[in-house]
Amino acid sequence: MTETFDVVVAGAGPVGLMLACELRLAGVDVLVVERLTEPDQTIKAGGMNVAAAEAFYRRGMLPELQRRAYLRMEQFAAFAKAASTTVGKPKVMGGHFAGIFLDASLIHTDDPIYADPAPVVGAIFVHQQGIEEVLAERAEQLGVPVRRGVELTGFTDDSDCVTIWLGDTVIRAAWLVGCDGGRSTVRKLGGFEFPGVDPLITGHQAVVEMSYTEGLRPGWHTTDTGIYAVGPTPGRILAVELDGPPADREAPVTAAELQAALRKASGTQVEITAVHSATRFTDNTRQATDYRRGRVLLAGDAAHVHSPFGGQGLNLGIGDAVNLGWKLAAVVAGWAPDDLLDSYTAERHPIGEWVLDWTRAQVAIMRTDAHSRAMRRVTEQLLATRDGATLVHRKISGRELHYDLGVGHPLVGRSVPDFELSDGTRLGEHFGDGRAVLVDLTDSPALREAAAPWSDRVRTLIVKTAQPRDISALLVRPDGFVAWATRAGSTVGLTAALSRWFGAPA
Repeated sequence: MTETFDVVVAGAGPVGLMLACELRLAGVDVLVVERLTEPDQTIKAGGMNVAAAEAFYRRGMLPELQRRAYLRMEQFAAFAKAASTTVGKPKVMGGHFAGIFLDASLIHTDDPIYADPAPVVGAIFVHQQGIEEVLAERAEQLGVPVRRGVELTGFTDDSDCVTIWLGDTVIRAAWLVGCDGGRSTVRKLGGFEFPGVDPLITGHQAVVEMSYTEGLRPGWHTTDTGIYAVGPTPGRILAVELDGPPADREAPVTAAELQAALRKASGTQVEITAVHSATRFTDNTRQATDYRRGRVLLAGDAAHVHSPFGGQGLNLGIGDAVNLGWKLAAVVAGWAPDDLLDSYTAERHPIGEWVLDWTRAQVAIMRTDAHSRAMRRVTEQLLATRDGATLVHRKISGRELHYDLGVGHPLVGRSVPDFELSDGTRLGEHFGDGRAVLVDLTDSPALREAAAPWSDRVRTLIVKTAQPRDISALLVRPDGFVAWATRAGSTVGLTAALSRWFGAPA
């Protein structure tokens, strides 16, 4: 018997689960399939930036992430206290670039980009497994079926549907989305172009037990023979060798390999006595030229791969998921044409390009040759200035993220600020149902009349801000980005924006 779904999502990592939740929230019949029988416990991402946190906040998941982050920060504090005699009193960190840590006191918080309120002010330190657990609970609440231990072995795009083989099981879906990681089966079978740069380094991240740690210093260190880091939680290590990619990328990571890499980078005789989690990575940097081919789409690492330096990978994937989710749901529902999906690549591809460039740049100044070391010293000087620290923080925090949605109010194309409202709520709390929202701050009959034909897709919220703002109305897409805004109560451009993003009027 052949099963049918609106959308099949391959991959039950954070990106696949986030996308599936977004689709299900919009009423889409979605199935998630995952090759692994259990969630992957390998050490991976360690947190999310403001932009990613906003996506969780708008769907009501931020409190649980913050609870988990609080517990992790207690681990950080305990490690810092134990290491304080070695590393001295730490500065307040505002992120890092290639292991060059930003002094938060240097950041221009009076920069206009920091003026609009956000649900969080900085990174949320939650490991990837914790984020997956939160999303898995959310998927279960929404009734998203997640089938583990199921491998996608093939598919055909038949122009009107996608026929998918899961071993001996056949499924037909209107759409297939590959969220199946950097070695994506969907990307390979779908024939997506994936140009980029081959790897030059070998990196390891692990959680281990060690002995003979004399001379092994907490924190991030660049040496004549590589890079190593210890912390910020007990047993967590990073070791990077800069003299070539691994001989066998697929081989299991052993204690001996980790020990050799850490010894080489640190110049110590440390011994690895136990390995609890380990992964090997490179600076292989590639991006699909288009995130869609027919009825097949890509998101997350399936669409772009890069080194983990700068911690942008998870944030990039979550951004893909929330950008694609509402658009694909609109096409499935029939009120938006297929070409709405063209805006997915148009908006997300430049963000991916930026992340790839920044990871390449970080590798370039990590190398041990004289030219790279000189460039690193120059970069350190730049990041020790207010302008330098602010520029990097604006980027890595996600506060500068925006899409080119045309001219108009300065908020158009940006994440909607989390305005405090006069009824005691905040604006971000009104996006839990995943619908678009027309925010009317002046109780305008003309505004309501203009939006009425789209009332089945766009909810009108008549509210007032707690503090006067230089804005009277905003049209906010389901992903939280402003599609239209006005200062003076005018409706000029509203109908065009409604039609562009939410199809023909009912």
